[in-house]
Amino acid sequence: MSFNGYYQQKVVWITGASSGIGEEMARQLAASGALLVLSSRDVSKLVAIQQTLQHPDEHLVLALDLANLQDPEGLVQTILSKFGRIDLLLNNGGISQRASAFETSMEVNRTLMEVNFFGNIALAKAVLPVFRKQQSGQLFIQSSLAGKFGFHLRSAYSASKSALVGYYESLAMEEAANGISVSIGFPGKINTPISKSALTADGAAHASMDQNQAGGMPVADCVHVLLKGIAQQKREILVGRKELVAVYLKRFFPALFWKIIPKQSAT
Repeated sequence: MSFNGYYQQKVVWITGASSGIGEEMARQLAASGALLVLSSRDVSKLVAIQQTLQHPDEHLVLALDLANLQDPEGLVQTILSKFGRIDLLLNNGGISQRASAFETSMEVNRTLMEVNFFGNIALAKAVLPVFRKQQSGQLFIQSSLAGKFGFHLRSAYSASKSALVGYYESLAMEEAANGISVSIGFPGKINTPISKSALTADGAAHASMDQNQAGGMPVADCVHVLLKGIAQQKREILVGRKELVAVYLKRFFPALFWKIIPKQSAT
């Protein structure tokens, strides 16, 4: 799990840290010497994870709700009061979807955009003044393979993940002169519980582990690829298995892509 010391003593803020990719990021980063800020809605889960990490007292638990983000600048000041700086924001928190565009209510569409897009960029805007003052800083944005193309039962989710790409590609160009870099992750089928909390048409939880997730890449392997790419300051980090072929099919063989993809299982 070597990242050539890249994360040693770096202050890393992880959203969505209470489960899945975010939780595994916390474990691998703590083992790599990072100083962590763990954020999600589930404080009890965050505290439990904190206690399993190396040097638990060095890390900070900081509750936030991306659907109703209150005073992100105040959250940043809390981090600065403990660590004095922020080196990396891992904007990983988000929620998925399992409902058709026809059936999904506008309230659910708005919730997906609020959590996955507006909450995400609000945190980035809150840390940018810190990064500019430091003349250094790194943003990692968790998009998805669904941020590359739409898919069954993912209309608003795909829209939110695609929106992140456009926003942060623009931001990356604007902030490069200030020593700020941006990496965007595109996970495919990863073995995490994301499908269980995915929103259905009326906003209820899907509450089921999809076969695509159950048979997906182990989360530890996924996170290792992501953290290695972040350490290399890659602009895009594709991670998954054979499903990644779809990205290249769409780019180079679009007619074939549109024959194959609609036949794939949505779950």
